[in-house]
Amino acid sequence: MNRHLARFMAVSTVVAMTAGGAMADDFIVVQSTTSTQNSGLYDYILPIYEDKSGVQIRVVAVGTGQAIKNARNCDGDVLLVHAKPAEEKFVAEGYGVERTDLMYNDFIIVGPPADPAGVKGMKDASTALNKIADSENIFVSRGDDSGTNKKEVALWKAAGVDPSQSSGQWYRETGSGMGATLNATIGMDGYTMTDRATWIAFGNKADHEILVEGDKALFNQYGVILVDSEKCPRVKSDLGQAFVDWMLSDEGQKAIASYRLDGKQLFFPNAPNVTN
Repeated sequence: MNRHLARFMAVSTVVAMTAGGAMADDFIVVQSTTSTQNSGLYDYILPIYEDKSGVQIRVVAVGTGQAIKNARNCDGDVLLVHAKPAEEKFVAEGYGVERTDLMYNDFIIVGPPADPAGVKGMKDASTALNKIADSENIFVSRGDDSGTNKKEVALWKAAGVDPSQSSGQWYRETGSGMGATLNATIGMDGYTMTDRATWIAFGNKADHEILVEGDKALFNQYGVILVDSEKCPRVKSDLGQAFVDWMLSDEGQKAIASYRLDGKQLFFPNAPNVTN
């Protein structure tokens, strides 16, 4: 069946079912990275879709690694995360139908205004991390296999530094989400890496500020995937596909683009073949 025809039929099925009245199971579960939740994006865009479709979206917001693990365990209908190699592996192993770019923003390195490592204004993230390591100033890592943590580990590798050798010394791993990690960073007057959306929405910045930004290596791509019903028979494929299609549609992409905090756009839609 033609892919576009299949998507049209999925959306039509949802519309027909919801038009006939509320269903007992008119919801889907989205396994998601925390940044989309913590930033307030879901609070903004999901009511738009729920009002339109009559389908409730239940979000499980955890680190990307845990979200993928949950989806592998068939505990979800849709996966929305930000670690492209892991997402592609998820699809290649048959757990996802198709991975599609959805939106992007970037990662940043934040720290105290005194900047004892001297990284402020640097555009090369790996070089900045190298300076932080050399100075042995505190760097706080999520250490939780999230998309942010995966990116951080890759940047340390590019810097030629193994921070795990200094674990518990200048390198502190929280094993927690971004909000808790930022709170720990502020409390220890240290450095950390975060996605920009979470930083903008974070309410406990104290005097910490963005010190390193603008490196292409800090690009942060999000993808969306329908969990494959061949691996997970309980997946609500029609409802899940309809939600994925809406997120990738002109309407969904414009909703993502219109979400702002303090006048700042947090996510930039980039689904293929969509006019934004």
